[in-house]
Amino acid sequence: MMRDQPNPVLIQIARAVHIAAEGVIMSGIFVVAGLVLLAFGFKIIGLVVIAIGVAIALFFRDPERYPRVTEGVIISGADGKVIDIVEMSMPGDPSRTGKRVSIFMSPLNVHVNRAPVAGEVTSLEHTPGEFRAAFGDEASEHNERNAILMRDAAGRIHAMVQVAGYLARRIVCRLRVHDRIESGQRIGLIMFGSRVDHFVPQDYRVAVAPGERVRAGRTVIGELER
Repeated sequence: MMRDQPNPVLIQIARAVHIAAEGVIMSGIFVVAGLVLLAFGFKIIGLVVIAIGVAIALFFRDPERYPRVTEGVIISGADGKVIDIVEMSMPGDPSRTGKRVSIFMSPLNVHVNRAPVAGEVTSLEHTPGEFRAAFGDEASEHNERNAILMRDAAGRIHAMVQVAGYLARRIVCRLRVHDRIESGQRIGLIMFGSRVDHFVPQDYRVAVAPGERVRAGRTVIGELER
């Protein structure tokens, strides 16, 4: 897992081209190498190398998004498909139960993760593990993962777990304990196909169903019951 912040200049470049900072250098190397090959007359190889760079840039794409509503709701922290909703113990407090909403991100989805609620980061726990297929239920227990616990303004604890998948070999988390976060804020990413588990507290109703497509920073997945 990676937690260090990238260079500020790299962040500015990334925001300008709407690509996550982790992908700017990687895709840039391929594009520049391809252009050099073209300049030396290696047209086919050059075009293939440039195409690889473009594909990497597309994977790391990072569009600007802002939640339409933030009060009394939980926003999806990931793009992808809801694959499972089940009641289970909340991370960090086994005595309390909530609904786990699992979202599978295919390699074609945007992989930048965003904060589901505003508040304070209370705990970060990285667990080494295997790299099984992320859409399987056993991935939540056996795969490498990073659990993020957050406390909202009302004192409720929310949890979001970044889970590595079969192709994923790197979980990036930009947060530190005691950080203040805003709903929809970029907080990290998982590379090359993965899963995010949201743990919705009991006083919220789940606002999505299995099979639905959701977007990080936009889709409401939980609503506070009045």
